[in-house]
Amino acid sequence: MALPSRSIRALLTSSVRNINGCISRTYYLYSSEPFHPYPERQPKWMSAEEAVSVIKSGHKVFLHAGAATPTTLADAMAVYGKKAGLRNVEVLHLHSEGPATYAQPEYKDHFRSNSFFIGANVRKAINSGDADVIPIFLSEIPLLFHCRLIHIDVALVSVSPPDKHGYCSLGVSVDCARAAMQNAKYIIGLVNKQMPRTFGDGLIHQCHFDAMVAEDRPLPELQKSTASPQEEQIGKLIAENLVQDGATLQMGIGSIPNAVLDKLGSHRDLGIHTEMFSDGVVDLVETGAVSNTKKIIQPGKILSSFTIGTKKLYDFLDNNPSVVMVDAAYSNSTDIISQNPKVTAINSAIEVDLTGQVVSDSIGTRMYSGFGGQVDFIRGASLCRDGLGKPIIALPSQTKRGETKIVPLIKEGAGVVTTRAHVHYVVTEFGIAFLFGKSLRQRAYELIKIAHPNHREQLEKAAFDRLKCMPAP
Repeated sequence: MALPSRSIRALLTSSVRNINGCISRTYYLYSSEPFHPYPERQPKWMSAEEAVSVIKSGHKVFLHAGAATPTTLADAMAVYGKKAGLRNVEVLHLHSEGPATYAQPEYKDHFRSNSFFIGANVRKAINSGDADVIPIFLSEIPLLFHCRLIHIDVALVSVSPPDKHGYCSLGVSVDCARAAMQNAKYIIGLVNKQMPRTFGDGLIHQCHFDAMVAEDRPLPELQKSTASPQEEQIGKLIAENLVQDGATLQMGIGSIPNAVLDKLGSHRDLGIHTEMFSDGVVDLVETGAVSNTKKIIQPGKILSSFTIGTKKLYDFLDNNPSVVMVDAAYSNSTDIISQNPKVTAINSAIEVDLTGQVVSDSIGTRMYSGFGGQVDFIRGASLCRDGLGKPIIALPSQTKRGETKIVPLIKEGAGVVTTRAHVHYVVTEFGIAFLFGKSLRQRAYELIKIAHPNHREQLEKAAFDRLKCMPAP
């Protein structure tokens, strides 16, 4: 059965091919303005089971991600797909919360997950060959949809209830969801009363939805993790030596970013331009450390693409005009990022070899996460127009099992996310290595200095074997 006619959207998304073979979209699709209202068209309200019955074999389904994961719709889709005997339904998504029912073994004959960034709920399926992953920069995911390299049949998204003007909000997660909706043939909205209403690119008029499903459920929460003594020391080193007053920050979530944020309470005039943030940023707003007054892009506002944290974060976001949530192609644009002052990008890694190659998405051949925005922001900080940017890779010196994370050679099958030419600063609990402009033997010297003392002698020998000379400053 064909999808319902989308005559209005077809008119709006009319396009021609450009010289690169991509779709040249209308101003409507490329503008940062909201999806405009068409009062003659309204969505149909129905149950989750009714809504997902539009999905057919062979369809590509986009699933909203992070704290906005529409679990009710995803679960209903899995149940319906198995009951209806659907085949070859591809579910495309970033890191999602919830059980990812469609990716469980009993559904593998009906659905196949395809991740732009791997979450824990699909990691096993990917590494057992029952699911896929697409290596891609977060900034370029919207391009896949706009250039029609991936055709979206059905988009499943979470939104806030329509306001008095009929506008819903994508709330905590705009990222690539907006682009997916712009190019989807059919859109189902899970209207959650507890979804924060945020400003920016995520405002969508209800008339652009084909179906809506009502829900009143708390968003998934990610509690702040406890930093180890090593991570606390890394946070202290970065905060005291690399983050200046007036800096524009990008950092993700996890123990090390939290440890850095915890040490920034006495800083002033910090700005936030990031792909995502969590509760730690809210704390810095409350202490006065974050003012956003020095930023060039959206001064006075926190700019992000998605967020995940606790209810404290979600309450902070709701109807807060000092936060703007934007499309990932904008938040992660190197040209946009580099305009801000003192861009300080703090990202983590799984291992770093003695020449500065950074592995962040895999452990050997085992896929673990994804590219995300690491390279987008490392490069944006590198090219910071005031020359004061600081691209930082931070990681403990060794694993919990005592294995070194500063390694002679990356593990067989592991993938380099950030190249040795991109790397400037590498930080462990033992210090800060500055690699930019340094030769291979100088890099090895600097990295061995911040490796765990238990591994330094072994690393020196390995460096000599690899470089045919001793590491030197």
